[in-house]
Amino acid sequence: MLDCAPTVYRVLPTADAEILATALLDYGPLVGAGPRPPAAVVVPGFSGTIARRPVRSVAEGLRWHASVLLIETRGHGSSTGRCTFGDREVFDVDAAVGEARRLGYDRVVTVGWSMGGAAVVRHAALARSGTAVHGRLLRHTPDAVVAVSATSRWFVRDTAPMRRIHWMAETSTGRLVARLGFGVRIPAPPWSLVPAEQPAAPVDLIGQIAPAPTLIVHGELDGYFSLEHPRALAAAAGPSARLWLVPGFGHAEAGAIPGLVDRIGRYLPDLLDGHRDGSELDVDNSWETRVKHTGNRPGTA
Repeated sequence: MLDCAPTVYRVLPTADAEILATALLDYGPLVGAGPRPPAAVVVPGFSGTIARRPVRSVAEGLRWHASVLLIETRGHGSSTGRCTFGDREVFDVDAAVGEARRLGYDRVVTVGWSMGGAAVVRHAALARSGTAVHGRLLRHTPDAVVAVSATSRWFVRDTAPMRRIHWMAETSTGRLVARLGFGVRIPAPPWSLVPAEQPAAPVDLIGQIAPAPTLIVHGELDGYFSLEHPRALAAAAGPSARLWLVPGFGHAEAGAIPGLVDRIGRYLPDLLDGHRDGSELDVDNSWETRVKHTGNRPGTA
């Protein structure tokens, strides 16, 4: 049935002159007439493309609850540019949120996975605060943010998968493997080694998203980023954020367990209402984890 509903493929320019491949998965043909749903801008993780089955599965699962605008971030698949691991990807998110607004959606949620999770956190914070990024302002603020399997800080090397990612980014052989094996183009060098020139980490920015609501979702079996990361993000985000720690869930799209994407989709109306109290998911949610809010404390992740 999912394959019968039309998917519209488009290209989308960014403010810094990259061209993104996108797919619009419309909610309407699946559920018929009714109130216009929100739009969910889905931002995949590293190596995520429109054609990858786990990414497509996430988009099609959310499609039952929202119209989905799925993007390939820069340096991935058919999009132009080079992957910057969540730095300049904020321009990709900004372009997609703006496109959803142009298509007539009044409520737009950004849903980022892994690297995409870091990008949507950074985008929402920088857009809301009016902070320039590489000399440009972000113009399109989302109404809510979902960050799944996101890191709280940069240069994480304390897990084997992240050491492999750094090898791919920092060596010429690794960049060749990334391009040929995963379809990801990485610049050399991949990032500045000067601390003052490095982008602010998600944990240093997430507190600026408020009052827009944020949902942080992380797997208890995540092999890339330990549970320290979602807890740090939730603590820094303040009371407008909720944290779900999901048993059996690994990392990002490929690690999703049955029912996870549907539960996120069903929660979107509550999220857009500021984590509405008393809803079915609010009352009976064993995944939700309470945290002590510390506010925005740069460098403490």
